[in-house]
Amino acid sequence: MKFLTTMTQDQLNTCFNKESILALAESALATAPPHVTEHIAEYSEGGAHDFYSNGDFWWPNPNTLDGLPFVQRDGETNPGNFVAHRVALRTMRTNSANLAAAYHITKDEKYATKAVEFLKTFFLDAKTKMNPHLLYAQAIPGICPGRGIGIIDTLHLVDVPVAIELLKNSTAMSPDVYSGLQQWFADYLHWITTHPQGIDEMNHSNNHSVCWNVQAAMFAKFTNNTEIMELCSKRYKEVYLPDQLRIDGTFPEELRRTKPYNYSCFVVDNMVNICNILSTKEDNLWEFVLPDGRSIKTAIDYIVPFMENISEWPHHKDVQYFDQFPAAFPFLLFAGVAYNNEQYLKLWTELAKKAQGDEMRRNIAIRQAYIWLI
Repeated sequence: MKFLTTMTQDQLNTCFNKESILALAESALATAPPHVTEHIAEYSEGGAHDFYSNGDFWWPNPNTLDGLPFVQRDGETNPGNFVAHRVALRTMRTNSANLAAAYHITKDEKYATKAVEFLKTFFLDAKTKMNPHLLYAQAIPGICPGRGIGIIDTLHLVDVPVAIELLKNSTAMSPDVYSGLQQWFADYLHWITTHPQGIDEMNHSNNHSVCWNVQAAMFAKFTNNTEIMELCSKRYKEVYLPDQLRIDGTFPEELRRTKPYNYSCFVVDNMVNICNILSTKEDNLWEFVLPDGRSIKTAIDYIVPFMENISEWPHHKDVQYFDQFPAAFPFLLFAGVAYNNEQYLKLWTELAKKAQGDEMRRNIAIRQAYIWLI
């Protein structure tokens, strides 16, 4: 799978340490493939194969004996929420991506064999596969069994089709496995584009709609669905960019949250992901500019100075994790290549050396950027 934005070999050597990538892949070789069926959620109304999660900022009710219905504390993550399926999905994604990167570097089939094992276990095997829908994501116990905004939980899957394409010609990736994986993503794409929860997420007014677009665009690209790819490009240009971005480069829907810094970085990262996934020579979203001058570059140039010096952030601090930022959001890398901007590339390289906490891992869609840029 090719993208308009690719790196030269010198840039790859500067921004990525191949020995580190291989070390991550070696760790993946010793990891058991996770799956949703090994974790049963107490409050889930679905079955063993149905992904389940709780809304992050919802807590047991202190005024009732059973804690129901849960009550909201915006921006404050409840550590007692059910997250096992999210962790399983992210673990599968990360290890598959790292193994695919190592396979590309070495052509050693052991990495491809293990990566395919991860993919088959999570998506295809009858006993362990996840059903291709998110009916029960970000449920609120005592209020609802699942919500449209839960679709953001599968944002981390966008790495997976890129990894699959790198593994396509390996001996481990049989035609049946490849077509089975394509079918899973086609089925999930159909669900998020036709089910009321998917439509609700597509039409959300903040980063949720942007993240819906990232997923729909990536899964459509993988399954050769040009109709949905065109829809995603159109919505980026005619809905998300004009309706969510101010002329000064800020996103007001993110600034009004209790984590304005985190959400501001997050939404820029995913607007960039859309540009990276969908841009072609004929329809280059990197270069698309609204009549009043707004573009993705407007948003990037607003947030980058505060990633270089977070102490200058002019808005209120995030209610949690502010001291752990800034983080190496991949938009710096992709935009650095797209605009030939050494400032962005240098900043990503510096931030990538920092340890990342769970909040960063949860909020960064792309875990192994190497496979997107080769």
